[in-house]
Amino acid sequence: MIVENYKNVIIGSGEGGKYLAWHLAQSGQHTMVVERRWIGGSCPNVNCLPSKNEIWSAKVADLVHHATRFGIALSSASSDMAAVRKRKREMVEGLIAMHLDRYKASGAELVMGEAKFRSSKTLDVRLNDGGIRTLTGERIFLNLGTHASIPSVPGLAESAPLTNIEILELDRLPEHLIVVGGGYVGLEFAQAYRRFGSRVTVLELGPRLLANQDPDVVAALLQIFADDGIDVIAPAEIVSVGGRSGTGLSITVRTSSGEKKIVGSDILVATGRTPNTTGIGLEVAGVELDQRGYVKVNERLQTSAPNVWAIGECAGSPQFTHISLDDFRVIRDNFAGIDRTTRDRMVPSCLFTDPQVAHIGLTETEAARQGIAVRVVKVPMAAVLRTRTIDESQGFMKALIEQDGDRILGFTMIGPEAGEVMAVVEMAMLAGLPYTALRDAILTHPTMAEGLNPLFSSVNQRREVIRPVTAPVTRKRKMSMSSKPEEMPIPGTSK
Repeated sequence: MIVENYKNVIIGSGEGGKYLAWHLAQSGQHTMVVERRWIGGSCPNVNCLPSKNEIWSAKVADLVHHATRFGIALSSASSDMAAVRKRKREMVEGLIAMHLDRYKASGAELVMGEAKFRSSKTLDVRLNDGGIRTLTGERIFLNLGTHASIPSVPGLAESAPLTNIEILELDRLPEHLIVVGGGYVGLEFAQAYRRFGSRVTVLELGPRLLANQDPDVVAALLQIFADDGIDVIAPAEIVSVGGRSGTGLSITVRTSSGEKKIVGSDILVATGRTPNTTGIGLEVAGVELDQRGYVKVNERLQTSAPNVWAIGECAGSPQFTHISLDDFRVIRDNFAGIDRTTRDRMVPSCLFTDPQVAHIGLTETEAARQGIAVRVVKVPMAAVLRTRTIDESQGFMKALIEQDGDRILGFTMIGPEAGEVMAVVEMAMLAGLPYTALRDAILTHPTMAEGLNPLFSSVNQRREVIRPVTAPVTRKRKMSMSSKPEEMPIPGTSK
């Protein structure tokens, strides 16, 4: 048996793993990456980027369907899912080629196969093209990722449900798509396929959508989904599933009003993720897992085994590509003698529905649970004049300011380009700037970020706690200028 020796072995080529590989190899260290299937990880292949590619196609479809509102006359429009898939595939092919170029330029070796520990630092790699390579690594990095969880409901697994992977490969339009799960994946695909032309029903197992968001955010999103014609049932306990996805199925659900049967053509399961930590011999390597199957790590992402680290979702890190990238930076900086940890880092998020839902820092719910006194300010998106130019004024901006100071503790926006606007607030929070910096900043007119001026201008100077608003405020897509709050100065007006 020939054993190959490497300084670094990285199992998985996801975001954190690939950047670590490129960095270490460019530093002159002998580095190998073992990848089972997705070059570059799931994000450029079957998750973030391809889903956003198709979501943008759905946005175009929605604009076409409402073209007359913008003064454009069209005779007819229909969705060609084969063409949507083709566009997505072309993007993915380009991303894979880009990754292969980066591997070649860095000097990191990419091997396609499945790794399994033979001992603490020795692995057998069963190559996709046949054969086995045995190798050792002085340092080993687990970048294993996760896969979609399928709840143990009678008949569900047998129905061959779609996950985020299979739905991206559809070349047809489901007549009635039933989405199980009211989180990021489920909501994004639900709205996209409704706009492509499917009838869509969302079944949320918990009491409401987006469990980590405030009630007013959920209420606003529910109104948007209702306007789009999407049915949402929450909570919905799935009792059983009959039939097969793609050819017709029926789902028996138990709701607050009793048991009912929902008939659909296809089912998408988006109920969470399971770590890819089984079957690779982690116990042989001395790597401990938690009760949910995630790798146990400390705040420097070190596992229970010497010289073994874990990166990204398999380490229990927040399930965002940008967090996996930050995991890489934590490991890189500690190797360079810079003391860096995952403790207390800000985790931005963006749900790519239309409009987007972006968040950073504390929510009102979290602040109340932690006993943190805050001042809450909120403005409707209609107060941001850019929304009038594109005829998309649904949603709002909301910020939390500390009670006894001027720090921004949290920001949430449901509105057009919310992710981009949130980044502005995040930079201010990272820099420790007071809210007055954004209140008084000269922001370009007319942009979405300009709405930060009236938002932070409405902060109560007396530092009295503004109680959370729990009752949803109904907002129409169009609002007259007279409907804006009289006390809020709106940039670009004579007031």
